[in-house]
Amino acid sequence: MLKPKKENYILEQLGLPPFSQRFPWIGGDLQTLRDTFIDEKLYLSNTETVQIAIPSRRRGDLNKEHLIAFINYPLKISQIKGLVLMVHGLGGSSRRRGLRRMAGVLINAGFAVMRLNLRGADPGRNFAAGTYSASCNSDIFPALEKAREISNSLSINEKTSVPLFGVGISLGGTILLNACLDSINDLSCRHLLDALVCISSPLDLAASSTSIERTRNSFYQKWLLNRLIKQTLNDPFGISDTEREALIKTRSKISPVISSIKDFDSVITSPRWGFKNVDDYYKRASPIHSMWPYKINTVKNILLIHSLDDPWVPSEATENLYKSCRSREYASNLEIVLTNHGGHNGFHSPDGCWGDDVVKCWLLKAASHVF
Repeated sequence: MLKPKKENYILEQLGLPPFSQRFPWIGGDLQTLRDTFIDEKLYLSNTETVQIAIPSRRRGDLNKEHLIAFINYPLKISQIKGLVLMVHGLGGSSRRRGLRRMAGVLINAGFAVMRLNLRGADPGRNFAAGTYSASCNSDIFPALEKAREISNSLSINEKTSVPLFGVGISLGGTILLNACLDSINDLSCRHLLDALVCISSPLDLAASSTSIERTRNSFYQKWLLNRLIKQTLNDPFGISDTEREALIKTRSKISPVISSIKDFDSVITSPRWGFKNVDDYYKRASPIHSMWPYKINTVKNILLIHSLDDPWVPSEATENLYKSCRSREYASNLEIVLTNHGGHNGFHSPDGCWGDDVVKCWLLKAASHVF
């Protein structure tokens, strides 16, 4: 396994120290679970709600459905540095503690933050049918278009609007990255994002599925699976009889049809999003198969942050990119920060959340280059 140098050149450029773990959150598992155990009473003031029209995924229904996003602005809007579209991970929402904490850090640094709730995630469950996937561009493109519209309205002067950045946590990063990759040949999408940060994001869905199915991860998988099943059963628009039967049997533990995330993706996600089967879904929705070794020209700069002790998402795909970026001159807009520790979207250090600081400093740098 790759052991990153203690002094990473990207961190040196940002003026940040290497990551060190905060006691007692030592090791990948405790780093991952820290935000579940600790409630920091995070509160974001002056929240505005935005509805984003998306196509209906119900057969024969031509009506529009909606995603819900929440926007918070910095105190000095006249000096705003950019709009950050934040996307949560699997089974999450805009209410997740880690996401709200990072949003607060970015707002205090002068960014406006737009926290998107994906299809099926509370508190937007009543506005859109179904659930999301790692490749749900029909939902994400309207969200990106709306975010760009808002960023353009936050003009710095008559000629310059603020830049639009993306931050995806876990699967949220995969979703944003797939949107950028899938629009490479679309000339109308040449400036989809001005910068993108993906934190602990799976680049290889099959490898991530295998990882979460390990015996040591049975607790994690059960927790995630319960959230996904609850989210799906609570669909106010209804679900198919086949889906309901599979989910009810699983929940009642009577001849359970779904016992893993892969089973859920096979029964629910893959058919809902038009994939032949779960293997087809994992292959086509894994960024690693289409981003290597090409430059992604729909976003100016990309940062991947990943820990080698992430218990959920294996680091091998990101490590391979890291090695290739150091040995070949390509993907000049891609930067990667690998740490030996930090867990899955943990990165809790003695001085707070180190991951939040990396994202903040890197976006401040990106903002200065845009202007």
